[in-house]
Amino acid sequence: MRILIKIKKALNWEIRTAKPEYNLNPLIYSHLKPFRLPLVLLQLIMMIGTLGYIIIDDFNILDAIYQTGITFTTVGFGEIAPISPAGRIFTITLIIFGFAIFTLSTAILIDAVIKGKLFDLYKERSMLYKIARLRKHFVIFYHNEYTAQLAIQFRLNHIPFVVVDPSEDIEQIAKENKYPYFIQDEPFKESAFLKSHLSSAKGAISLSKSISDNITLIASVRLYEKELGRSPLLIISNAETADDKVRLKKLGADKVVAPPALMAKRVSAMAIRPDMENVLEEFLYKPDTPIDMEEIIIKDTSWLVNNELKDVRLRDRMKVSVIGITEKSGKFIQMPKGNTIIKANCKLLLVGNQKAISKAKRLVNDINKPMECCE
Repeated sequence: MRILIKIKKALNWEIRTAKPEYNLNPLIYSHLKPFRLPLVLLQLIMMIGTLGYIIIDDFNILDAIYQTGITFTTVGFGEIAPISPAGRIFTITLIIFGFAIFTLSTAILIDAVIKGKLFDLYKERSMLYKIARLRKHFVIFYHNEYTAQLAIQFRLNHIPFVVVDPSEDIEQIAKENKYPYFIQDEPFKESAFLKSHLSSAKGAISLSKSISDNITLIASVRLYEKELGRSPLLIISNAETADDKVRLKKLGADKVVAPPALMAKRVSAMAIRPDMENVLEEFLYKPDTPIDMEEIIIKDTSWLVNNELKDVRLRDRMKVSVIGITEKSGKFIQMPKGNTIIKANCKLLLVGNQKAISKAKRLVNDINKPMECCE
């Protein structure tokens, strides 16, 4: 047996079951309490019946249990052995009490099932176990039309996500909008963070139309981060005005989208250059597009720091173009020239296919200058 265990460990055969951070078992057990009385009464009537037949008619224990069972359930199989007059009186009494207990137990069980939330709790626990297996997912707080549209894009791009909303009909909402994982809870509560497995998430997205809800959620997530001692989550939120956008960023949001301003820019682009808007829709917004755009940060340890942009030769080597540089000060350089000096912590805006951009990201942040860039 020990050898088998060692072989399993060597081959990494251990089955690791992800457990939810929020334990629903105490709540489930509390809803199971009504079932205790019927079980106790059943055991009690079986014990009394068995002892009665043993004492009154000298049944052996197996016959006594069997006679009690068929009498208690009133199946009508009759007597398995001759019963004395006293035994028949005992049998009649057992039938009456057994029928009363059976009726009471049935009523208790039906009431517990219909009025209780036992089935809902079991479904929720099943959902928590599924969510516990997620890693690097996004937790989207609050359901609305923004969430529904974002969910479509996440599904198309195979990005895992969990939707948290306090609505009682969130299960129906999830079915209609095809949310694979959902939680019914107040978004700013710690229980919602535990249920959505926020500790293993990549980011949190707050899409409430109320600025106060977004402020509360952002502050709660940042406090939860400190309690966990983990690296900062990417927090994205929405705002209706420019002032709200500034406030949310100051409070800790990494990215804030203002739908009115974003819509105005898109409409303006359509009106001024409709052909360019069609190009963006065709190549940048589709999930299977051959072209992608990504911003990467140049680390302090990168070999590219204090070197010229042309030294990396991204366009020649990987068919990736640098169309912009955001300096640490916030200044944006559009279409930088080859002799532009790259500084630490600046951001390069790259355009190319996803595979090439991933290679470029590793290349520019390598500690040592790659040989291919020295040719």
